[in-house]
Amino acid sequence: MTPSQRGLDWLNFFVAAALTGFGAFVPVYLTLNAWTQAQIGVALSAQTAASMLCQVPGGAVVDAVPQRRLLLAAAIGAVTASALVFAALPLHVPVVLALLLLAFVGGVSGPAIAAISLTLAGQAGLGERLGRNASFAAIGSGVGAALMGAVGSWVSERAVFLLTAALALPALWALWATRQHAPEVHPDAAGCLPEHVEAEVSPLVLLKDKRVLVFAACVLLYHLSSAAVLPVAASEVTRIVGRRANLLIAAFVVVPQIVVALASPAVGRAAERIGRRRLLLLGWTMLPFRAALFAVIGNPLTLVPVQVLDGVGGAVFGVMLPLVAADITRGTGRYNLCLGLFGLAMTAGAGLST
Repeated sequence: MTPSQRGLDWLNFFVAAALTGFGAFVPVYLTLNAWTQAQIGVALSAQTAASMLCQVPGGAVVDAVPQRRLLLAAAIGAVTASALVFAALPLHVPVVLALLLLAFVGGVSGPAIAAISLTLAGQAGLGERLGRNASFAAIGSGVGAALMGAVGSWVSERAVFLLTAALALPALWALWATRQHAPEVHPDAAGCLPEHVEAEVSPLVLLKDKRVLVFAACVLLYHLSSAAVLPVAASEVTRIVGRRANLLIAAFVVVPQIVVALASPAVGRAAERIGRRRLLLLGWTMLPFRAALFAVIGNPLTLVPVQVLDGVGGAVFGVMLPLVAADITRGTGRYNLCLGLFGLAMTAGAGLST
């Protein structure tokens, strides 16, 4: 394991830990600051719309710009700035602007990390590398959620976003560490193809590829079903138990992240042995069972173990999406654009879900 690979591990950890603050904790924080459900819904919908607009351009920019680490550094800086805005000014206009800034982060950070991963590991080692990415990201999300739940309950809900800003800073160190001992350049890595190859492959080729369209439809349907479950539950739990909701929301987040952390490396290895489709079917089967249980169980504590199902599905989806994109675009130089298209399907499904 090279220093660059270890740096990539910690990059996934800290980026995921910081972004945890902008998940289920947002509706809790805004509810406690006297926002109505309608106002929260409008703000989150604005972020979703902006995220949809940023996905494809973000992937195209990552494909086109060789300085991907610089782009990722800007995205990490945007996370810190947004968190500070939330902590200092929980008012409608500043919060919406901060959420719009986070849409830029979503459009750039995922493709940029995937591109760095492909450059370091190459096509042959990508499955295992993506498994490590998902595992460290899950550990980061779990640790971040646990810390934020404790801070939100025992210090203040505002301190959650100060902690978010602080967690983004070590991500810059980890990003710098990925530059150490420059790795061998793999000819199949995104962005490492000769310039004339990228020029010959039009972005429109992806829109004519049936595999891209079918998998994008699957991604949309997955998030259409899953995205609204936890935010709706978070708002309801907050209404029932008040400030203690931070600990329950942290448990809702931590449980699936533990499962993802444990399962993702095995998923990455299994993807090379038994194929993508079988794993996807296994992971996606968890989703309808989880949604049904959330619909019929009323006790918030009883819902915590149900999140194990979310962890299984998340482990499979987190590894398979960038791996399927790499399979489809191998030799085209359009890996990150394909990730952007899948990201558009993901945010569209999430927006329709809420």
